Amino acid sequence: MATNSFGRLFTVTTWGESHGPALGATIDGCPPNVELNASDLQYWLDRRKPGQNKYTTQRREADEVKILSGMFEGNTTGHPIQLMIENTDQRSKDYSEIMDKFRPGHADITYWQKYGIRDYRGGGRSSARETAARVAAGGVARKALESLAPDIKICAYMVQMGPHKINRTKIDLNEIEKNPFWTPDADAAILWAEYLDKLRKSGNSVGAVIEVIASGVPAGLGAPIYGKIDTDIATAMMSINAVKGVEIGAGFESAEFTGESNADEIGFSEGKPQYNSNHAGGVLGGISTGQDIVCRFAVKPTSSILKERDTITKSGNQTSIITKGRHDPCVGIRAVPVGEAMMACVILDHLMLHRGQIGENQGEIG
Repeated sequence: MATNSFGRLFTVTTWGESHGPALGATIDGCPPNVELNASDLQYWLDRRKPGQNKYTTQRREADEVKILSGMFEGNTTGHPIQLMIENTDQRSKDYSEIMDKFRPGHADITYWQKYGIRDYRGGGRSSARETAARVAAGGVARKALESLAPDIKICAYMVQMGPHKINRTKIDLNEIEKNPFWTPDADAAILWAEYLDKLRKSGNSVGAVIEVIASGVPAGLGAPIYGKIDTDIATAMMSINAVKGVEIGAGFESAEFTGESNADEIGFSEGKPQYNSNHAGGVLGGISTGQDIVCRFAVKPTSSILKERDTITKSGNQTSIITKGRHDPCVGIRAVPVGEAMMACVILDHLMLHRGQIGENQGEIG
């Protein structure tokens, strides 16, 4: 069973391991004549790469992407695009002490139970290192969206670290690039820096919540019943390493609403429907409304920590473990560009599916 691919028309297959010679993505279905070069992808990879500050893993990777196929004279050909990122700073010896032990909270134990193979060098395919390939693929999707639907914009940011949430009255999107946490709340960034510094120095880790917004998405993307755009967005976000929860729009908060307060009332002006709120997160019945598509996902704390934990060995013996090496104290920080990449891939896939089946929207209003 092939489980390393996602998408239907714009299809992405990622490959490679955390401590292997390289990793990357094979993209099939990208439209032809999209202007593309490696620097277009490198911008997004540079936002995700490790070792940029003390709040992320100190593994030093350039994450330099190479485009090996699917291009001619600076444009996509419509044929498979092969992307490769070499690993240059592996330290497999850091993991030699735990080669027979399972890290609590990590996929070590389930990978062993399923496959009977234990790649202890950073976790192999279960490592968040795999997400570099997704970000590169998301860069291709963004360039295709620029060509097909230039009004679509995708932005993600951190809204919560541990118990500490942003103040939504202080959101300033211009702040996102000014702090190491990709948060739009400057005051939250100051608080989080002090909070995470203490956790990092104690050898601990913490979780986070990321919000991803796609604006300018036209109405009509997605389909009932099993082709819902929010289904595919949730699947894409849930597939990111360490993600344990996903919500669209008001999400779990909607359980607290009444029907009266939850309904996004509709008016009509400027030749199109206008909604007075967006509890639905830009999706109704699995089909985009034309409002912003809003998604949030929760990332658990990094499982590799310098705190002694009880575990077992492959032979079933009780033992304890401390995971040495270089790890993110809050993996949610580098999950921000990954969330953007997955949103871009899903939106492009649904845009292409919509155009293939429907062409232009069929139902006119007004």
